[in-house]
Amino acid sequence: MNALQKISDFFMTPAMKLIMIVAALLFPFVAGNEYQIYVMALAFVWAIAVYGMNIITGLCGQLNLAHGGFFAIGAYTLAILTVDHGWPFWWAFVAAGVSGALLGFLAGVVSLRLKEHYFAIFTLCVGFIIYLLIDKWEELTHGALGIINIPAPSGFGLVDFTETTPFYYLALVFMVLSIWLAARIANSLLGRSFRAIRISDELAASLGINLMRNKVLAFVLSTTYASVAGALYAGMVRFIGPAEADVVHTFDMITFLLVGGIGTLMGPLFGTLAITWLTQSLQFLEEYRMIVFGPLLVVLVIFFPRGVVGTFLTWRGRRLAAVQETAKKESASEKKPQPNKAVTPRNQEAGNHA
Repeated sequence: MNALQKISDFFMTPAMKLIMIVAALLFPFVAGNEYQIYVMALAFVWAIAVYGMNIITGLCGQLNLAHGGFFAIGAYTLAILTVDHGWPFWWAFVAAGVSGALLGFLAGVVSLRLKEHYFAIFTLCVGFIIYLLIDKWEELTHGALGIINIPAPSGFGLVDFTETTPFYYLALVFMVLSIWLAARIANSLLGRSFRAIRISDELAASLGINLMRNKVLAFVLSTTYASVAGALYAGMVRFIGPAEADVVHTFDMITFLLVGGIGTLMGPLFGTLAITWLTQSLQFLEEYRMIVFGPLLVVLVIFFPRGVVGTFLTWRGRRLAAVQETAKKESASEKKPQPNKAVTPRNQEAGNHA
């Protein structure tokens, strides 16, 4: 076993997962300034939404271009209920998740009757409708002015979520829960049903899988993730506007997913963190940063079509298969009986003379 194989095995062990959690817990103590903690917390919030997209796109194979719109629905639900109606933050937070699930169900029942690019185009229209409603329905959403003074999550004891570091840990907790739930879904019978649908609708139907029910369930799970992330985002930035529903956010999340690895467990997290920090590191280039960022992204997609994590897992699977095949051949050669020397009359006569 070479060094690269040992590294790949190490990254899949529970010890590595524990190290990652400890590193996340210690990050505020080693960060250079409070802004870096803020950026990391924001990346955690976006990662939650990307995990939702991974369910509908990575597992189920349906490209939902309205994902950013449902992110905005969660943000606006929380903002409207807390600012205009005086709801406590956590009750409004639950309502934001429920609203994302209900509206996702309604949109999914209609849109999932379509397939492939027709479904993607339809959801793109749904996302644009959400944007128009937020921008033009001034009595409800405050229109282009947006909503300000959104309350932060209610703290407890000495914990004050209006401060950056406590909110960082809150976002970390929600992200870890999101990853845990995504892993449970992916490894369950439901996750296998989603993957069968991604491979082929006809294959899934032949296995007795209810296509519409599973597609709608995947859509609802993804929009719930997006709405929860949107609500956390609203409580973090304390101001939202119609731009939160812009389709640009959807394409940002698709980029995070492509870079990390579609359909993988750690791909959404890796892609979100990598692109977020790469973008931050290129801030000094101002409007010219895309000259560097664009070609880097193109090269990454060309040479890592499955994303960084997806390519790594593919390589690891091939490597393990080769090692197992070699071990099987060696075991077969050891068990193969050795040919005995045949006894001929000449040999027998020579033995007698001896």
